[in-house]
Amino acid sequence: MSELGNLGVDVIFGTGPAVVRAAKSTSRRVPLVALDLESDLIEAGFVKSLARPAGNITGIFLDQPELSGKWLELLKDAIPGISRVAVLWDRGTALPQLNSIQIAAKALGVKLQKLEVARAEDLENAFVAATNGRAHALVILSSPLFFRESARVADLAARKRVPAISLFADFPMAGGLMAYGPNLFREFRHAATLVDKVLKGTSVGDIPVERPATFELVINLKTARALGLTIPQSVLGRADQIIE
Repeated sequence: MSELGNLGVDVIFGTGPAVVRAAKSTSRRVPLVALDLESDLIEAGFVKSLARPAGNITGIFLDQPELSGKWLELLKDAIPGISRVAVLWDRGTALPQLNSIQIAAKALGVKLQKLEVARAEDLENAFVAATNGRAHALVILSSPLFFRESARVADLAARKRVPAISLFADFPMAGGLMAYGPNLFREFRHAATLVDKVLKGTSVGDIPVERPATFELVINLKTARALGLTIPQSVLGRADQIIE
């Protein structure tokens, strides 16, 4: 990040918490427009306020840990009767989400099995642990690691026969069961308009931080059939996209 600053670039676009932390610590004079789905900007000290960031960072941020509870609710609606759910989480990004889903699980009467993953190499063992723990389903908390490994996670879920839900639509596209979250293609396009504002002279500190306003439910019906599941029509009717 500091090397980019030394090159005299006008603006940096980046994704994920690591990029935002680097911009805060090493490139304070270079504007950063970010797409970050995990950071709490104010708590982390990245911006002074969402309306007027005041520093060198703005962009689109998904600071909504309560979404993890929504994923749990969707799994319960799609697979009535489940009572044990494994949670795949990355300590570097997902602690607020984990706290939120634990509260939701208690309210829904679901027992959680927490599976921490720090590296891609940990994924196989995590799924073995979920199988050994007789998890009925799996929630994949948001993390850049899990986004990069969407295809691998979907493959593991299929091989271990674990119905799972993710934030990222790439997951059901790769063969996972479900996803609920923002349309990333749309968010990337919108982030480009924020970059354009900076290039046209707007101070990045005057560009309000934005959050995704709409969320999409994607269900892979082919995967559901392979898992022996019949997704209720009440859930299918809420889907924005059904993969058959």
